[in-house]
Amino acid sequence: MAASTAPAETLDPPSSLAFQGSTVPDRHGGAKEDREHDTLAGGAPSPSPPRLTVCQNPVSVTLDGPAIFGVSLSVVLLLRLVGPGAVELLVSLVPVALLIRNDFHNFLLLGRGGTSSTVQGYLKICCLRLLCLRDPFKAPRADPTRLPREGILARKAALPYRPGPRPLVAGIAPQRQLDQRGSQGCYLALRRAMERLALRRPREFGTERSCLEKHGLALFARFPLQTNCQGEICHVHDSDHSMHLCLHPNDSKEILQKGWGQRHPLAREEEFLRMPVSRDFVMIYAPRDDQELQIVCRIISAAIWYILCEDVDFDVETKVPLNLVLSSQVDK
Repeated sequence: MAASTAPAETLDPPSSLAFQGSTVPDRHGGAKEDREHDTLAGGAPSPSPPRLTVCQNPVSVTLDGPAIFGVSLSVVLLLRLVGPGAVELLVSLVPVALLIRNDFHNFLLLGRGGTSSTVQGYLKICCLRLLCLRDPFKAPRADPTRLPREGILARKAALPYRPGPRPLVAGIAPQRQLDQRGSQGCYLALRRAMERLALRRPREFGTERSCLEKHGLALFARFPLQTNCQGEICHVHDSDHSMHLCLHPNDSKEILQKGWGQRHPLAREEEFLRMPVSRDFVMIYAPRDDQELQIVCRIISAAIWYILCEDVDFDVETKVPLNLVLSSQVDK
C-alpha cells in the first residue's frame, strides 16, 4: 500500500523546528478581554499580530457634473476625429478595464499569502481560476490504497452543526474569510496550543512559518505519513483567524456537511497537472467563541491523525470560560 506519492526528501521539516515553538515575529495587540483570555489559555501573555480587516469592494463609478460634461465632450470629439467604430471599441473596453482594476485591488485587499501581491501574482491567480473546483462543499473520494484508511471524527462524539450561515470566503491564494470574524482570544489560544504541543513533544512536532502560506504560524510533523509541504499539519491566518489543513476525505465530508469549513478552490486532483495544494486541503472557519474553539481543536486532531496516523489530543488550556471572563469585566 502506498502511504504517499511525494518524494522522500520532502519529509524533513525546516531546521529551526528543533528548538523553538515559533519564530514568527508578533506584536502585542487586541482588546482587553482578548488579552485576558490569552493569559487564561496559556499562563503568560503571548504576543499577537496587529488586527487586520479583510474586505472586497464592488465595482463603482461616480461622476460629478464636470466629469459628465468632460466625458460627453470627449465622446463627441472622438466621433468627429476617429469615427464611430473606434469610439464603440473604446466605450466597450472602459468597463472591462474598470473590472480588471477593481479585481486587482480586491486581490491586494486579501492581504499577504502564498502568492506575491504584485501584478505577476495577480496574473498567476487569474490563470489558476480556470482550474478551480466547481463545488467546494463536496468531499473528495477516499483512496483505499493510502493510510490511514478512514477518518477519526466519526469514531468519537458526533460533530455538531456550526451555528448560523457560512461566512463569505474569497480568493485563491490567499483564500480568506470576509465576515463572521473569529475571536482574537481564540486565535491566540490556538497559536499557544500549537506551540505547547511542539514543546511537549519536540521529537514529533514543531512550529514554524507555513511553507504554504509563507506568513502564518504552522504546526509540522517531523516524520509525516502524508508529506504535504514538509509535513505541515495546519496553519492559522493572522488576518482573519481561519485555518488551512489536510483531512482524510471521510473527515472532510463530516466538516463540510456540518458547516465548519470548505475545500480550497485548487484542492483537486489532476492527472497531467500538479496542483499547488493537495486534494485534501481544507479551509476551517475562524472560531468565534470557546465552544467553536473546542470543535476546531477536534478538527486539528483529525488533521494530525491524517498526517501521522496517530491519535493525538490537541486542546487549549482554559481555566475559565471566555464568557465568564467577559461578564466579570462588565460587572466591574
